[in-house]
Amino acid sequence: MTRVPRGYIARRRRTKMRSFASNFRGAHLRLNRMITQQVRRAFVSSHRDRGRQKRDFRRLWITRINAATRVYNVFDSYSKLIHNLYKKELILNRKMLAQVAVSNPNNLYTIANKIKTIN
Repeated sequence: MTRVPRGYIARRRRTKMRSFASNFRGAHLRLNRMITQQVRRAFVSSHRDRGRQKRDFRRLWITRINAATRVYNVFDSYSKLIHNLYKKELILNRKMLAQVAVSNPNNLYTIANKIKTIN
């Protein structure tokens, strides 16, 4: 029986996987089975870490706001600051509050005074 040349579909699939593995080293770059395994593992890690990154940044912002409120005696704690912000309907996201707390603490005083004066 004569040999039947395969089509281009399998080669196209392997080439696509190889393009994802262009920055890998050693066998992870050269062997098709290793490439497939490592690319799948990389995709799983990147998918998982996108959610983890959001959590980590939120934790960082909360830590910065808490540190600034305690150091500059704006409020006793982060939770009281956030509670009063929501109570007075001055809704600022944590990213912006952390930015203000780090770069310009005077504005944090202004926000705190705005919270305290509104009744």
